[in-house]
Amino acid sequence: MKIETKCLHSGYEPKNGEPRMLPIVQSTTFKYDSSEEMGKLFDLKADGYFYSRLQNPTCDMVAAKIADLEGGSAAMLTGSGQAATFLAVFNLANAGDHVVVSSTIYGGSFNLFNVTMRKMGIDFSFVDPDCSDEELEAAFKPNTKAVFGETIANPALIVFDIERFAEAAHRHGVPLIVDNTFATPVNCRPFEFGADIVTHSTTKYMDGHDATLGGVIVDRGEFDWMAQAEKFPGLCTPDESYHGVTYAQKFGKKEAFIRKATAQLMRDFGMVQAPVNAYILNLGLESLPVRMERHCANALKIAQFLQENEKIAWVNYPGLPGNKYFERAKKYMPNGTCGVISFGIKGGRENAEKFMAGLKLGMIATHVADARTCCLHPASSTHRQMTEEELKAAGVPSDLVRLSVGLENADDLIEDISKALSEI
Repeated sequence: MKIETKCLHSGYEPKNGEPRMLPIVQSTTFKYDSSEEMGKLFDLKADGYFYSRLQNPTCDMVAAKIADLEGGSAAMLTGSGQAATFLAVFNLANAGDHVVVSSTIYGGSFNLFNVTMRKMGIDFSFVDPDCSDEELEAAFKPNTKAVFGETIANPALIVFDIERFAEAAHRHGVPLIVDNTFATPVNCRPFEFGADIVTHSTTKYMDGHDATLGGVIVDRGEFDWMAQAEKFPGLCTPDESYHGVTYAQKFGKKEAFIRKATAQLMRDFGMVQAPVNAYILNLGLESLPVRMERHCANALKIAQFLQENEKIAWVNYPGLPGNKYFERAKKYMPNGTCGVISFGIKGGRENAEKFMAGLKLGMIATHVADARTCCLHPASSTHRQMTEEELKAAGVPSDLVRLSVGLENADDLIEDISKALSEI
């Protein structure tokens, strides 16, 4: 099936007389006829549900749909995109371990790694996604456990060279984790270019309507954990909290990563997505291909308008011919990139703030990738904890305005933007 069909039909297949719509299993608890049956669940000897802090049928059916969209073998929903990022990395790296990260990732992810997870004893090296081969090679250490990057960086809009970083990761026996939030599986499927694990903030385009928080982790199911057993003891040695089960042996390449993340980390952290949130997410997924096509078309038209406006200092949109990442975007995302544009206004931060205040259709919001157009000045909001040096490394100059183009009529948006620019 093509992706448009999968968005409607994957994950949940009703049987005769069952609900046509994905059912919301709004229950924390599940009944069993004997302690023996429940014991098999706790020993990971049987599949089933016993408590929604770990798994819930509604969430699992939506996760299965997203796994199918990405071309993965297994997936797990989380309560937010930040939770997905944390759990994907923490499932591999413990205190004393190291991770290589693209320096242009979202500011919230940067703080998660550089501050919070450092307190947990995990080290991170941040590398320019356009660094030389020598610089990339030098970033790896004997205790490196993963590489992490974003398909399209938020908000720098740098297109990540997935194949290059996948090859480097695999030379060192570690997986590549790619945050595919901005491109979505409609426009990019990182597994096809060598990535091993994909994450999303499903709050963004997947939901697409400002309605519900969420995240997801998808495993390609091809990384050979046992071949690198000394690097990944959490997957390749017995887990005493589950009676000595060794995930990579019991569940193999297809399921080991997600099984461990669910049975061990979700059990202990409880970063679950509520069933009703998963239901709302599924509604968004059904229209995702149609919406992404419109987001990209609107963004390109507005980027072209901004490029010709005398009050605009620069425009960055990877779908724009002549953009630094245009050819790379064509390779990884031939059908379009995303609906987000970054640009600078002449006069710097002061004029950027005046412009944003003058918008009527474009709302000032921390949100992005939504049906409605949103606007943000990252240096004074999502990235305000960063130093000037860190902002530069992240590709976020202080005059950068992030415009997330919605589904409105493009001419209406251009008129709104033009009027706001005329007032500065």
